[in-house]
Amino acid sequence: MARSFTILVALLLFWLLLSGMFVPFLLAAGVGSAIAVLLFSRRMDVIGGEELPNRLHWFKLLAYGPWLIKEIILAAWDVSKRILHPKLPISPALVEFTPSQTMDAGLVIHANSITLTPGTISVEVEHGRFLVHALSSEAAASLAGSEMDRRCADMEVR
Repeated sequence: MARSFTILVALLLFWLLLSGMFVPFLLAAGVGSAIAVLLFSRRMDVIGGEELPNRLHWFKLLAYGPWLIKEIILAAWDVSKRILHPKLPISPALVEFTPSQTMDAGLVIHANSITLTPGTISVEVEHGRFLVHALSSEAAASLAGSEMDRRCADMEVR
């Protein structure tokens, strides 16, 4: 019951963060949507097993956000330079590497971070294996053992 209440509160806070409006109708819609998502999730048996709220270092997760935004900006700048360069210096590559994360939550955060970063996209994600498409060979070479991989692994409670 406590787990469901925690998830419900997290969904409501996420709704408020995204909507930013406190009109009674929208608040009621947010509560209804959060309850519906919770009920559907429980019915599909996707709540349980690995717990995100209890299994991550939340301070490290909060510190990861600004670092990730900086990396996204740097990667966007690099992609922009490549696109605007007269010779279009791209060398697309698929790279496979072993991530350091052991939990599903850590793998999801890492894979989504790769996809959010311009010039790279996570193609396949499995325990012990990532397949990533990169716009340049430099980006592909920097994926295995990267700072992003280390930070995502540090967030996991072991």
